[in-house]
Amino acid sequence: MNFEHCIRCTICVENCPVFRVNPEFPGPKQSGPDSQRFRMTGEKSVDSWVSLCCQCKRCEVACPYGVNPAEIILNAQIKYAGEHMRSPVAIMFANNYYLGTLGSLAAPIANRIAATGIAKKFFNLAGISTYMPFPSFDFISMNKGRRRLGKGQRKVVFFYGCFLNFNRPDIGKKIRDMLISMDLEVVMPSQVCCGLPALGNGQIDLARKFASKNAAVFGEYINKGYDLIYSCTSCGLTLTHDYPGILGIASGKKIAENSYNVNEYILRLIEENHIAPEFREVRRKIAYHVPCHLRALGIGYPAVRLFSKIPGLDFKVLDDNCCGLSGSYGFKKKNQATALKIGAQAAAAVKKSNPEAVVADCGACRMQLSYMSGIPALDPSEIITESLVIK
Repeated sequence: MNFEHCIRCTICVENCPVFRVNPEFPGPKQSGPDSQRFRMTGEKSVDSWVSLCCQCKRCEVACPYGVNPAEIILNAQIKYAGEHMRSPVAIMFANNYYLGTLGSLAAPIANRIAATGIAKKFFNLAGISTYMPFPSFDFISMNKGRRRLGKGQRKVVFFYGCFLNFNRPDIGKKIRDMLISMDLEVVMPSQVCCGLPALGNGQIDLARKFASKNAAVFGEYINKGYDLIYSCTSCGLTLTHDYPGILGIASGKKIAENSYNVNEYILRLIEENHIAPEFREVRRKIAYHVPCHLRALGIGYPAVRLFSKIPGLDFKVLDDNCCGLSGSYGFKKKNQATALKIGAQAAAAVKKSNPEAVVADCGACRMQLSYMSGIPALDPSEIITESLVIK
């Protein structure tokens, strides 16, 4: 479907978290299909407000005609960024993978410097928001150590993504060990950023460069019968939608067809009788925040289906709100007020359910909601491995 199929029902506007809190953003209908009618090839972009869209994709999920307003806006964002001087912040966040590599190598020093008042003043002057602490880097990242573990007959490639690689390898290793315990061979080949930070900051050529590198590696494994597993829902959306879509990766369709969310894959193993895990009691009360990009994946809420198998687990599903951080979006000073207003709504919903922890599949959601609610945040795998007694 293209912009001409929009019937102007405005349901996308009703579902837009940015439109609700920022009057400078005209909403997905006007920024997408409405404006597209007047965007002329060869004319310089003047619609700077397209950069206010956080690309949560809630408009696309809501659209009854499959018009994809977010993709129309994303193309407009890329065009605008290519025709105007890029800000240092946009360049920095587009190269998040390289920053993560350096930060991990110098973790003790980088973490100390980032926490100082002088560093925060510098970040603010540079246009970087510091309303919440940056995630700490870990020196022992996922890309260090053995790349092939387990001896199961079924084989998977684990795409761990930048957040688990550089900031939370402890969660990545839990997921890896959980997959190994399920009679799988787990391979973690050399991999780079999925490309989403570059795409979200208007640098499609850089995003395509990252995607091409990953596709070359993952495509070979898929040809050998491996399935591709991801944990971060934003990385997963990029692999399954953007690789064959806007990035035009030659093997993108093959990668999309063989990529699975880790919890979706565990359910598949159970349904195919490959495993019959014994879920043990977990006496916890949690709030499960549904990331926007999990909704956009269209695979349902697989973590919830696994939670329902865990005796004693008291969980409430919260799927009405965006967390507001949206990757690097909320870390930009110009978006700080919007990110905080959206995040306050999501955090209020979390606190209302009075949980001992908020759980989300997305690292950015966990950072934002934990900071704004004051409640610890967990990855779904931390609950599932607790039930399966995997340490």
